[in-house]
Amino acid sequence: MKHITLLAGVTLLLLSGVSHAANSKLMQQANRLFKPLPKVMQSEQNPITPAKVKLGKMLFYETRLSVDGTVSCEKCHMFSLYGTDGLQKSAAADCKVAPRNAPTVLNAADQISEHWIGNMKNVEEQTSKAMSNMPNGNYTNVVAKLEVIKGYVKLFKDAFPQDKSPVSIKNIGLAIGAFERTLVTPSPFDAYLRGDGHALTREQKEGLKTFIDTGCIHCHNGTYVGGGMYMKFGIFAPYWKYTKSKKIDKGRYELTKNKADLYVFKVPVLRNVAMTPPYFHDGSVNRLQDAVRIMAKIQLNKDLSNDDIKKIVSFLGSLTGTMSKDTLTVPVLPPLE
Repeated sequence: MKHITLLAGVTLLLLSGVSHAANSKLMQQANRLFKPLPKVMQSEQNPITPAKVKLGKMLFYETRLSVDGTVSCEKCHMFSLYGTDGLQKSAAADCKVAPRNAPTVLNAADQISEHWIGNMKNVEEQTSKAMSNMPNGNYTNVVAKLEVIKGYVKLFKDAFPQDKSPVSIKNIGLAIGAFERTLVTPSPFDAYLRGDGHALTREQKEGLKTFIDTGCIHCHNGTYVGGGMYMKFGIFAPYWKYTKSKKIDKGRYELTKNKADLYVFKVPVLRNVAMTPPYFHDGSVNRLQDAVRIMAKIQLNKDLSNDDIKKIVSFLGSLTGTMSKDTLTVPVLPPLE
């Protein structure tokens, strides 16, 4: 009996060693493909300061700059919905419908560009140019509205003490950009990348391996698991045949008029993807498992089993992060005196 028990113990030890070795190999592989999130998304062109972030957050929630006084950045990027609005396409001022789905603003400031077709260089430029769609498309009106609010005048002076005229469209972009660069959501996957082998469940680890082996990492890699390149949507088949999209979007071609950019979009960040449906540039797919199935088919020409899809979806759940208390606190905006 002791002999049998000893053999069983040795067998268990050997199996444990194999499992540990496999987990260690997976973790090493993951660290070659991905990186943990930084504390903030720094920018040499827009150094982050507390005063700038404070102002940027208020402007992020400010509706008084819009045509009808109802629209702010937060309307399309609600933190209760992980930086999205949950709609296929957002409703802008005067009930105008946006051309594409609003992606999450969380972990988004370090991407190759902003917007699905990359028509904005960074979050600072995106915010500044968005002002042209606020009050009558006139930058001067935006500045004028802020200059009569004493609280904002002081906030701009505090954030940009070297500027003779701190209230400006450029500084609006820098302030909101600085705030958005703090919107980092560390997740269990980050703990795993930093060496905590218990941060992911067994199914999530299996999903990570499947994600890698399937080839998803060719586009979805790096710190943000995407956001670093452009890619044609529908390499092996027209995307709309699988997404059932109501309108065919030509992607970056509309910006560049280069045939090579036909149906090309920026690869989306997958951080918090489990919390940000609907999916794709037009919000045409509601379920994450369907999005995974479609992507494998039209991008990699692979038919995934239901089990593989379940594992990948489980791994993607490990990318769901935690928002800071500061992020979730709604600011009190300066009154019009």
